[in-house]
Amino acid sequence: MSFLDLQSFLHHLESRGDLKRVRVEVDPEYEITEIVCRVVREEGPALLFENVKGSAFPLAVNVLGARRRIEWALGRPPGQVGRELVKVAENVNPPTLSGLWRVRGPLKRLLAMRKRRVGHGPSQEVEAAPDLARLPILKCWPEDGGRFNTFGLVLTRDPETGIGNVGIYRMHVLGPDRTGMHWQIMKGGGYHYHRAETRGEGLEVAVVVGADPALLLSAIAPLPEGFDELAFAGLLRGRATEVVRGKTVSLDVPARSEFVLEGVVNPFEREPEGPFGDHFGHYSHRSPFPVFRLKQISHRRNPVFMASIVGKPPQEDRFMGEAVQEMTGPLLSLMHPEVKDVWAYYEAGFHNLLVVSVGQRFEKEAMKTALGLMGLGQLALTKVLVLVTAGTNVKHFDAVLEAIRLNFDPAEDFLLLPGVPLDTLDFTSFKLNLGSKMILDATAKGKRPDPAPPAAMDLGRFDSRITASTVLGGTLGVVQVRGEGRPVVESLVKERELQSLKILAAVSEDVDLGNREQLLWGLFTRFDAARDVTFTESSLRAAWPVHRGVLGIDATFKEGYPNPIIMDPAVVARVSARWREYGFD
Repeated sequence: MSFLDLQSFLHHLESRGDLKRVRVEVDPEYEITEIVCRVVREEGPALLFENVKGSAFPLAVNVLGARRRIEWALGRPPGQVGRELVKVAENVNPPTLSGLWRVRGPLKRLLAMRKRRVGHGPSQEVEAAPDLARLPILKCWPEDGGRFNTFGLVLTRDPETGIGNVGIYRMHVLGPDRTGMHWQIMKGGGYHYHRAETRGEGLEVAVVVGADPALLLSAIAPLPEGFDELAFAGLLRGRATEVVRGKTVSLDVPARSEFVLEGVVNPFEREPEGPFGDHFGHYSHRSPFPVFRLKQISHRRNPVFMASIVGKPPQEDRFMGEAVQEMTGPLLSLMHPEVKDVWAYYEAGFHNLLVVSVGQRFEKEAMKTALGLMGLGQLALTKVLVLVTAGTNVKHFDAVLEAIRLNFDPAEDFLLLPGVPLDTLDFTSFKLNLGSKMILDATAKGKRPDPAPPAAMDLGRFDSRITASTVLGGTLGVVQVRGEGRPVVESLVKERELQSLKILAAVSEDVDLGNREQLLWGLFTRFDAARDVTFTESSLRAAWPVHRGVLGIDATFKEGYPNPIIMDPAVVARVSARWREYGFD
């Protein structure tokens, strides 16, 4: 079954008992966030808030916050999409009749990539004044700078080539007819704006809020620059995306969407944007960003607005991000045949930890592959990349740790890349868009002994500042530290009794060592590789650093970092008191 709009998908979810209607009035400031976070943690249903305080429109949240809903949306597991695309590529190069016959099913979907222009559509049934105050836009977290449109599909067009792009960028409401436009580096909309601004021109923008699930997933997919997401959505659903010309902009907009916000981002105009509680689990700093100026709102006669909550994992973006990488990951093998599997960990905010399995054909091919991937599209935002041998389960962190235990030697297998572009949301280098990265080569080298895993050890006895500790897989020792972490790490990596470990890391006391999800979050979101990594021993060989022993990481919270996201206890208490009133057991 293919869904042509959001509401048909919501009706399908309700028919399967996977949509919860909340009919009592709820506050868009914090209350909805707290409700959604609880439901997401339980992989609960999609939510439709029918009575949002201050708005006449219902609000859908957590629509794709479970794997089952994504499989229903696609009509198949996400991984099958990637395998289909790889199969097509393999059978049409070169094209033969037998090859085309073998992929006749996927080829039908490829034909749906051509957009279908229509004269009118439901998205333009009602034309409204440019007033954002009428919409159920959320204020998610206590330290947010205001209300944010969190699930707007931003449509732009390259002013030179005319190629379109659809991306999801948060939009901070700055007034009734203007918002911030949080174009991060390496994003298609940002590239279009850069080209327009260099020409001294404004960039037309249409923002769709509420669309069919195929288009939602296409908008977050890391497609190659210049690849039209509206076309990719047609491939996913097996039916062409219907588009209609905008009312005040020359862009084509999805004809069956719920809301369309049309406007322009003028050149050289910036306003402070943020702070905002983002998917790294911390607030991003207030910074100047371009400004979207709203000209008109159009919508269906009875539309549903849409939002998504991000913050400390787990959130809805976990399921969307995992689905997207299952769809697009297999395509990497077309450019890098040695790549067998890839996995970015949602616990680390996706970009902070990527594991790649490689079938090596010559010595150190994996490191060559890593350097290639770190310059490829959004993979270039990766902060920590771990290489493992083909056949290793990249999704299983314990398997990754075992590969590190058996195969990683920092003298030969560690590479630091300082002063390179980094995710705009990463705050650990204290420099917007810049930071450092590191590569750990844990592929089998065929020349190292198979060391026995170390016996259980109590790391707390080595330093009085350690309040708790754990050792994962005989490989990664993590200590919870009171105060500054660097001195503790530098001391631990030199302890003779701890040389059997490969990595020792210090985290702050707010990180629960007994919760694997929270441990990975606290570890990988709070260190800069160039500043916060140390080793048992380091030296220079012909001006090239050589490291030996244990790799140490100071991942403690540091002065100057933005605060971690924590909900107001009063809101937590209010939601607990109203839980049955919302209709939950």
